[in-house]
This record gives sequence, C-alpha cells and structure tokens, in this order.
Amino acid sequence: MGSYLLTETMTRRYELPLTSYDRLFPNQDTMPRGGFGNLIALPLQHAGRRKGNTVFVDQDWIPFADQWAYLASIPRLAPTVVEKLAREASDSGRVVGVPRVDDVDEGAGSPWLRRSRRPSAQLAGDAALPNQLLVTLAGRPFVEKAGVSPALLNEIKRLAAFQNPEFYKKQAMRLSTALTPRVIGCAEDLPKHIALPRGCQAPLEELMSALGVELVVQDERTVGDVLEVEFHGELGTEQSRASKALIAADTGIFVAPPGTGKTVLGIHLVAQRARSTLILVHRTQLLDQWRAQLALFLDLPEKEIGQIGGGKRRVTGKLDVAMIQSLVRKGNVADEVASYGHVVVDECHDVPAVSFERLMSEVRAKFIPPRADRKGDALQSGGRRIASCDPGTVWSTRIGLRSKRVDLRRYFAGARRGAFAAGLD
Repeated sequence: MGSYLLTETMTRRYELPLTSYDRLFPNQDTMPRGGFGNLIALPLQHAGRRKGNTVFVDQDWIPFADQWAYLASIPRLAPTVVEKLAREASDSGRVVGVPRVDDVDEGAGSPWLRRSRRPSAQLAGDAALPNQLLVTLAGRPFVEKAGVSPALLNEIKRLAAFQNPEFYKKQAMRLSTALTPRVIGCAEDLPKHIALPRGCQAPLEELMSALGVELVVQDERTVGDVLEVEFHGELGTEQSRASKALIAADTGIFVAPPGTGKTVLGIHLVAQRARSTLILVHRTQLLDQWRAQLALFLDLPEKEIGQIGGGKRRVTGKLDVAMIQSLVRKGNVADEVASYGHVVVDECHDVPAVSFERLMSEVRAKFIPPRADRKGDALQSGGRRIASCDPGTVWSTRIGLRSKRVDLRRYFAGARRGAFAAGLD
C-alpha cells in the first residue's frame, strides 16, 4: 500500500525520485533493539518540529495550530477498504508502476521494451495534455518539459525504469536490501528536459501515439565525415539477412552466438555506412582482434586504423578502435567521442555498467549498431533487437583479397569469438 501511495503521488509530483521506494519502513520482519532507528522521519518528531519540519500543513503550507487535533480529525480507513485499494493497485500493475524483469527466464519476451501497464486512457482524459511534445535527438532523446503536465512527465520517466530483480532475490532469501534499490531508473531529470536512454525512443513514440500527442523531433545527431573504404568479403545468407535489417535502422542490437561472424558483419556495416566510425571494446584482446580484421577485410594498413587504449592513443577521427575504459576518466568522457557518425559497441551487454552508460550518453552518432552474445539480456539503455541468429545456424564467410579467397572457418578455428551487438537505440 505504501508503494502504491508513492506511485500515485509521483503522478502529481514527478520530481519525486524512484529511490523513494527504498525509504519505506518498517522494512524488516521484527523490531530491532532500540526502536526504529535514526533513518525514520516520523511526523511530529520533536527535534524536527522545533525547526518547523515533520508537521502537518494546509494547502498554503501553513502548519495547523493544533497538530494533534488535526490528526484526530482524519478518518481512519477500514481494513476492507485498504485491502480493496491494494488489490486494485496490484491488478492494474500500479503498486510500483514499472515492469518487473523476470531474470529467471532471460529469453522470454522483450522486457526492455515493456513500459508501465497503466492504461493510457487515464492520461488521455487529462485536459493538461499538450498538443505537441518536443524531443531533441542527440546523445539521447531529450524531452522538453515546458507545458507538459506532471502526470505525463512521470509516465515518460517510467519508460526508462524497471524493478530490480536483485532486490527481490535478496528479499526472498531474507538478505539485507539496504544498498539494493527496488527500482532502477535510467532517465535523467534536467532543469528543462528529461533525458531518456536511446532505447526508449520507440516506446516514447508509442505512448504519444496512444495519447494523441504529436511528437516533434529535432535531430541533432552527428553523421560524421565520409569514410572511403570497401569491404573485401562475401557474406553468407544469414549474414546478408541480418545486414539488411541493421542497415534499415539507425540503431539496434544484433544478437548471435560466438563463431557466427558478428565481427565480419560489423566490418561490412562500417563499409556500408561509409561514415567516420568508432568501435568500442572493453578488453585488449578484442581491440587487437578488431584492428587486425578491419585491416584484413577493408584492405587497409593497420597504421590507418586508430587505437585508443592498450597503452596507445593514436586518433585518426576516421576509423578508430577504442577501449571504453580509456575514454572515461573520473566520470569525464573524451571530447572526440561526439564527433563520429557511426559507433559500434562490441559485447554491448556490458553497456549498463555505470562508466559504459556514461560514455554512451555522450555519443551523438546517428548510427549505433551494438553486438551481444548473451541472448535475451535486458539492455535497458541499449535499444531494440534488430536481428538475431539461431545458435544452430552455421555459415562460412569467404573473403576476396588480392585475388585470393580464404575459408574463414579455418582462419577463425580455435579463436575466441566475441558476439557482435549492433547498438541501435
């Protein structure tokens, strides 16, 4: 019931943070020795009252003269009424108001695309709904707050939120949840905008369409400089199918098991996009692998492929491979990240990490195809799954280089293959 009250309060005051769900007490089964503890902010607390806090106020924020008389005047709810309210909230999915990711069966559905189950009809009847909603696309979609009702802003913020499965795991095992948030929110409340992860653009469009609000989008993404390269290879049938799906979208995710040619497909996308490209990896082995295969499939000298990380920093601004850790220092992201028109994220299931997410929020590239090899991961900030490959599908890729054809099944034999995820949001 407490969570439901918070959820309803947020429809009137969207500024209330999602961490408020972690401030409900008592959150234990028994009373600890010494009372509730010093985290409880009870009404009419003596020290707080002396400072004018923890008191009941009227609509003009003036404290009532007799606090106890006012409290006595509030009618109590019958247990049957409370049970009815709690049951209705549970049935409508409004207890917390954000989806709960079932991490037991990671492959079921697409939980990262789900939003609050609150019927849009409740918002559609709001007379304060704007005719238009202004959104600027840059590193992320930035929703302008001017003229937008608190209820709608709250619903927009909740597009980028989900219940933390780790919280419920610990709760079920009766472990401490003190440092584990109940709800994970990926939206950022800025003074004049709400910033959402790239992957929330499609759900935002669906929500506005259901409410009859026109979405006005201003595209400030970077297309980058022209990259003149040619792919010297031949894609298999499944690779060609995946390539067409990825090229048709600006952002998305390509999921396939190891050994299916995701790196090769990524290089093919680099040639097809023909825009300045930054490839992001998180291990030195992947950095060396990408540089070697870019040189092989694009017929380029390795010195023309930039490297950031692994003890080197040589930036070409045209085609570079970088360690994510080398681009984020003490929370600050390197300036050159915003100049590329095409960014490929390898092993993109690691993007939800704090430093990686910080980096991706500064990427302004128009084209972002990431790659992942853990099928079904919920990438809240990663975007939509555009293409995937069944683990049973096997293909071979052959390259034509200097009039020579090589069977890559033998070339890649025994090599560890990271999955390619196209980061399309």
